Amino acid sequence: MQDSIITAVNLTKKFDTVTAVDSISFSVEKSEIFAFLGPNGAGKSTTIKMLITLLAPTSGDGIIDTHSIVHQAGEVRKVIGYVPQMISVDGTLTAHENLLLMAKLYDVPRKIRSQRIKEVLSFLDLTDQADFLVRTFSGGMIRKLEIGQAILHQPHVLFLDEPTSGLDPMARRNVWKHLKELRQQFNMTIFFSTHYMEEAEEVSNRVAIMHMGKIAAIGSAKELKEKSNIPNPTLEDVFIKITGSTLQETGNFKDIKRTRETERKLG
Repeated sequence: MQDSIITAVNLTKKFDTVTAVDSISFSVEKSEIFAFLGPNGAGKSTTIKMLITLLAPTSGDGIIDTHSIVHQAGEVRKVIGYVPQMISVDGTLTAHENLLLMAKLYDVPRKIRSQRIKEVLSFLDLTDQADFLVRTFSGGMIRKLEIGQAILHQPHVLFLDEPTSGLDPMARRNVWKHLKELRQQFNMTIFFSTHYMEEAEEVSNRVAIMHMGKIAAIGSAKELKEKSNIPNPTLEDVFIKITGSTLQETGNFKDIKRTRETERKLG
């Protein structure tokens, strides 16, 4: 792609004799909403962890906004935001206190911290809840606050790991309303994983499906469906044809426990 902000080049990760990610290469354009799908064990989470510099590649490289994840990890962290699937806010603090803590961790200059926090709270419709303890928040409000934490330093790329897991349909729509506004207002690139197939189809510009450590398919949902040779297919039909399973059917005990714990906390 001519205007790529994320580029993976032969990105590989091995754990002893197991190759979790097998020399994958792909690009994501600036301001694109990019969905990353794959069964558990396909290498999806490992790829994301390498791109956000939490895991070092065995070989290959990734370029985030001109910075190498191998040689310039510190610079990469300055231009990305990350919202994990698990709860990343402190329920014993207020929304404002959570954002202030993150602003300090991100080295947001002291003289603009207060204004930046006010802007984020306003953008996410959380101004009236700024001084409420986060443990009193609904699931949707928690997710919005976590997004707020990740965008305080105004990153160029926002990575989200199943951002709407455990949320009801209305809360999911509300979260994506704000994510789409981020893209429009700040030209932000959004890279997200999800197990909601209809979400990937509805909000993303392109979808990548990982299978057995490789990128098995990549393109818009429309392109993937057209190439599937399945009559009137859904994106889930394409996914099943490629991987042999549905996202809902995959997962071991640890994965299921983690998801249910997240859903319990989000209410």
